[in-house]
Formats: sequence, structure tokens, C-alpha cells
Amino acid sequence: MMNFLSVEDFSKSQIEEIFKIADELKEGKCELALKPGAIAVLLFEKPSTRTRISFEVAMAQLGGNYIYIDPVTTQLSRGETWSDTAKVLSSYVDFIICRLYRHETLLEIAKSSTVPVINALTDQEHPAQALGDLYTIRESKGRLKGLKMALFGDTANNTFNSLMIAGAMMGMEIALIGPKANVPNVKFVSKAKEYGIVKLFDDLEEGVEGSDVLYTDTFVSMGEEAEADLRRKLFMPYQINKKVLEMADSKAVVMHPLPAHRGEEITGDVLDGKQSIAFEQAKNKLLIEKAIVLYIAGQES
Repeated sequence: MMNFLSVEDFSKSQIEEIFKIADELKEGKCELALKPGAIAVLLFEKPSTRTRISFEVAMAQLGGNYIYIDPVTTQLSRGETWSDTAKVLSSYVDFIICRLYRHETLLEIAKSSTVPVINALTDQEHPAQALGDLYTIRESKGRLKGLKMALFGDTANNTFNSLMIAGAMMGMEIALIGPKANVPNVKFVSKAKEYGIVKLFDDLEEGVEGSDVLYTDTFVSMGEEAEADLRRKLFMPYQINKKVLEMADSKAVVMHPLPAHRGEEITGDVLDGKQSIAFEQAKNKLLIEKAIVLYIAGQES
């Protein structure tokens, strides 16, 4: 049984196969399909717009069904364990798609589940987002190998953890650009360095030089609201704005997983500008999630 809990659950060749499926879906040439009546349960602790809706639409467009649940409206709120919940859910459905506060909870669910578990975000990783992002870069630039991707601001966040590993795996150079006081996750940096070049910068101009992709995310992630003022002050010098964009390669693209806080991590003129591919990036979430589900389903058959 194949789970997708981390970007490292897929090899480079498997990621390329998922991209091929996405290409075929876009061209209307994909011959893969879910089994009739396939059902996914979306078990979400955390709020979501794009990830929830794109996975729901993905299942519907692939001819399957979905059920959305959360801990508040299930017996999890009354003390049932994640393990027991996973055992029961996996006897009803074909996939469990999880968006959770703690990665350890995801591992507990996966250990107890008899059907594939897909990570739709935890505190440590956001692997489906990372694959969609790389697919979008590949679509925009025609390649991944040899490109330089600069990740700005909170370089210790979950999306960046997945993205730096997947990017390095696919042959990209990664620049983590943020304050010295905010240390990236050593485990993920070390993993990424096993695949390719990963460099850390606190000097923005030095880090962004020659970058083909400028990528930022919110300065205040879910669960960090109590530190909002401190985090904004810490990361504001690493905002992506017109001046920063001019430091990069002239054909650089700008990315953001959304939702964006205009005027904080990115200025509105850059987000809406001609070099931004953030909204194409959001659109491709649906495509890549369909490809992931089809690929995993194919391994189960």
C-alpha cells in the first residue's frame, strides 16, 4: 500500500510519472481512472480553501466521491483515538486525505489505516503543494533542472520543508533567504542537501541574485497567531516587492501558495504583476492532486 506523507515517499522518477499523468489530464488523453464508486474522506483539523476544494473537486471529476469531516463534529471530540478512527474510516473508504496540526498524528493514522493516506498539510510538510508548485514552474519555464529557486521569509515553514527537498531532488538550486534568528529545520535542510545545492542567506540581495523563481508564504502560519506582531517585524525585511524582483533574473517568476497577505510577505503590485504565476499555481493544485490520486490508485490495483 502506498501512502503520500512526505515528498520523499516519491522518487524523482515517480514525480516525473505524476507530472506525465498531469500533462495527460490537461490534454484530455489520460487513460487512468479510479474504480467505480471510489470514495475519499477528507479529515481536516485546520481551515482550508484551496486544498479542501481542490481535493473535493478532484475526486468528483475523477468519477469518485468525497466526505469531509473534522474532529469537532465526530467522536474524536469525545476522546476516540486517531488510531481507532483510522481503522474504522479505512474500512469504509478508499483514501484518507488529512490536514492536521501535528505530523505525528498523520503517522499514527497511516500506521492504522488499511487504505492510502495522503498528506494535505501538517506542521512539518505540505507535499502535495510542493509537487503542484514544481509542476507549475516546469510548465512556465519548460524545465526544473538548473533553475535557482529562492524561498523568502519564514524558511522553517512546512511548505518550504517539502519544496526544498522536492526541488533539490528535481535538480534545482535552492536559496533559503531569511533572518538569522529564524533557523530552518535542520532535518529538512540536510535531506535536501543530499539531493542537490541548498544555501542559506540572511542577506537578501546576495541570496536573490540570479534566481529564476521567487517564492514566499505567509509570515504567520496557522497556530502562530500569538506571535503575529513579532513574526511580521522579523520577516518584513524579506518581503517580495518590485525592488527585490529587479534583483533577480529578468525572466524570474513569482510564486505564493495563497492566501496572500498583501503588503506583508508580498506587495499587491508584484502578486498581480506579469511575472506572477501564483494564480496558475493555485489552479494547478487541482490538476496535480488528480494526478497523485490516480497514481496511487494505480499502485493499489
